[in-house]
Amino acid sequence: MASRREWAPGASLDALQTRARVLGRIRAFMADRAVLEISAPVLGRRTVTDLHIESITALDAGRRWYLQTSPEYALKRVLAAGAGSVYALGPVFRAGEAGARHNPEFTMLEWYRVGFSLEDLMDEVAELLQTLGVDVPLTRGTYSELFEVKLGFDPHTTSLADLQSVVAREAPDVELTGLMGVSARADRNSCLDLLFSRCIEPGLTGFVYNYPATQAALAEMDADAQARQVARRFEVYLSGYELANGYDELRDADELRRRIEEDEAERSAMGRPPIAPDESLLAAMAEGLPVCAGVAMGVERLLMALTGAAKIGEVMAFSADRA
Repeated sequence: MASRREWAPGASLDALQTRARVLGRIRAFMADRAVLEISAPVLGRRTVTDLHIESITALDAGRRWYLQTSPEYALKRVLAAGAGSVYALGPVFRAGEAGARHNPEFTMLEWYRVGFSLEDLMDEVAELLQTLGVDVPLTRGTYSELFEVKLGFDPHTTSLADLQSVVAREAPDVELTGLMGVSARADRNSCLDLLFSRCIEPGLTGFVYNYPATQAALAEMDADAQARQVARRFEVYLSGYELANGYDELRDADELRRRIEEDEAERSAMGRPPIAPDESLLAAMAEGLPVCAGVAMGVERLLMALTGAAKIGEVMAFSADRA
């Protein structure tokens, strides 16, 4: 028979009550702004092609299903159908996510604001965080500003060879050849991601926006003040940990298909199994996605920041080791 230590929730009663209050306040915040809650499917026939996200699969009567990594595709189909601003708050799943700050199943808040700019959405994210008790100043800086201050170069224009030289200097313990060889885009992003995580991310609190074009994902592209093509997206950090990721949402279905095909080519080069594009999403985009900005936020990460918890299992009843 299992002992109480084995069967009891990992989070304290106080932590579970805090969690319930935060979820309630999130829903009240959205209701006050007439943002419609959508129950997005947890199980789907398609999944993302993002190289940095791996899905958990399930088989039923020989048919492959995917536990959804986010409600994004479902919410965009609702947006294209004319629902106006929408959000989802519920469980999502990612393979290989385990550790002090990661769990294969976690709670995501994702919302889309019709007619909002990226700056409007950053304002609203800051307002929500303040409402929920995050009482720290949130700075705003561009991706390039952070690199120029910390490392002395422009991440948008520096050559791959120069990036590799900086990696060799700043992270001599990393075997560079292990990061290279998939594609020029992936090689460049590997170097930038490593430098960001080693040199910029520790202790970072605030918004980072205008990412490199190679990291656009599903964000719109635009020229910045220096006429560089940048991805119109932002990330929010609290004490060095990423909390949320927002986009000025891409609306061109043809461009989305091109980016999916680019992801698939890189997946193939890495020896990963192919993932078919989500034709329902592409059809919805072709029908017409409204001008909007959207953001996804990890609720457990937020709760850890609010409570000072060191492990994700302290802010959820049953993490993977207790499920």
